[in-house]
Amino acid sequence: MTPDELDRILSSDDFLEPSSGFARGVMDAVRSQSTEPPPIPFPWPRFVVGLAACLTLAAVGAALLARAAPLLQVLMAPLAPAGPELGYATLAVVGSLALASLPSAFFRR
Repeated sequence: MTPDELDRILSSDDFLEPSSGFARGVMDAVRSQSTEPPPIPFPWPRFVVGLAACLTLAAVGAALLARAAPLLQVLMAPLAPAGPELGYATLAVVGSLALASLPSAFFRR
């Protein structure tokens, strides 16, 4: 396209007009959006309370575990020879339960 053609196109006095139903369609869309309810806000207070509860429980659990560690060592001393095998069995049971719960976790209604 040459500069002369571009100047001719840009200098023409042709007016653009929207299609016949354009304004009505836009106004219908505006009215339908104005009647929609506002989006539900994120429940920040509940989230903060839940996060605080989780952190508190984790801290209390860690403190209790550290306090009970000597007692756990005494109770687990008879199982020391079977330590690795017991760990593998526990890992197998926990892994099986986790895999078995996956379908119900993904398809809850």
